[in-house]
Amino acid sequence: MLIQHGRVAIRELIDEDKLHLVKWLSDPVVLQFYEGRDRPLDLAQVEEDFYGEADGETRCLILYDEEPIGYVQFYPVGDEERRIYGYSNPSEILYGMDQFIGEPTFWNKGIGTQLVEMIVTYLLDEKKVDRIVMDPQTWNERAIRCYEKCGFSKVKLLPKHEWHEGEYRDCWLIEYVGK
Repeated sequence: MLIQHGRVAIRELIDEDKLHLVKWLSDPVVLQFYEGRDRPLDLAQVEEDFYGEADGETRCLILYDEEPIGYVQFYPVGDEERRIYGYSNPSEILYGMDQFIGEPTFWNKGIGTQLVEMIVTYLLDEKKVDRIVMDPQTWNERAIRCYEKCGFSKVKLLPKHEWHEGEYRDCWLIEYVGK
């Protein structure tokens, strides 16, 4: 197990997790907030996107009382993203993270907040990061409230940053600064 706190656990992906990812990433309710309803993933796409070359990315399954409920990944931010985001200090340890709860019955129960806090603590303690960044779409107010509750702050607007459901959407660059 990578991280556990109370009823929530996070562990690295294993081969058997593919079917959970296919289920979640083909569900229009979930896709509305992650990837887009026009981009359902099948097994081949899950294998390519989540089990292919990782480039420093750690890919994990989220469990609640040992039941798979979602996905989280974290990774060192590469040079191109640093440039887009405006981070110019190459010695700064900068990580990004992305996550979703794939079981809608677990939404609005505080699990997302607990999950983000767990990953932030892990990245600060184990990876000794200076900053953690995310780029949620501006319309996803529920996610942004969660991240702000966990100590993230909006840094700048990223106009037309992410393709979602047939158009480029604005995103917020948000960051958590380590102490």
